[in-house]
Amino acid sequence: QVQLVESGGGLVQAGGSLRLSCAASGRTFSTYQMDWFRRTPGKEREFVAGINWRNGNTYYRDSVKGRFTISRDNAKNTVYLQMNSLKPEDTAVYYCAARLSPTSVGYEYWGQGTQVTVSS
Repeated sequence: QVQLVESGGGLVQAGGSLRLSCAASGRTFSTYQMDWFRRTPGKEREFVAGINWRNGNTYYRDSVKGRFTISRDNAKNTVYLQMNSLKPEDTAVYYCAARLSPTSVGYEYWGQGTQVTVSS
């Protein structure tokens, strides 16, 4: 069994920065893609950023491009989301998710989420 544990959320003023971490633990971890999602009350969960674990290719939703950076540390089985120039609309619970194979239907593992609150 694999567990994903997020950390790094908190309260920050608009324009500030936070770095989220998602550490994978459990059985030997081998994954294909790690993504960050977020959810706010009353809205659908939305994709934020993703990284191909094997080649390092990254993907972002348009609204965070140039502000957020996803990265990984393979040795630590950890994915990061560096969030700069935060805006109130970035306020959400952020989740990481692991997709183990390119043929996976959906994500096999999800973290418990970490709250990010950006005050104006």
